Amino acid sequence: MNTFLVLLLIAAMIATVVALVRGVITFLQASGQEARGEGPSAADLKSNKMMQARVLFQAIAILIVVLILFAAGRT
Repeated sequence: MNTFLVLLLIAAMIATVVALVRGVITFLQASGQEARGEGPSAADLKSNKMMQARVLFQAIAILIVVLILFAAGRT
């Protein structure tokens, strides 16, 4: 059980880093474009979505750490 949680934690951490890198790259690409006053561009929306995904993956990682600590305390 503990090994499974550790593997899930590693997967959540990798997903967090991937979402962070994709979000930053998209943000940098969007910042080079000129604003036309038509609202957010598609790149801006994608960057925002990736950062929301990063927060979600971080929350999942924190919950897994709590589960690991809870399981370790019970043994």
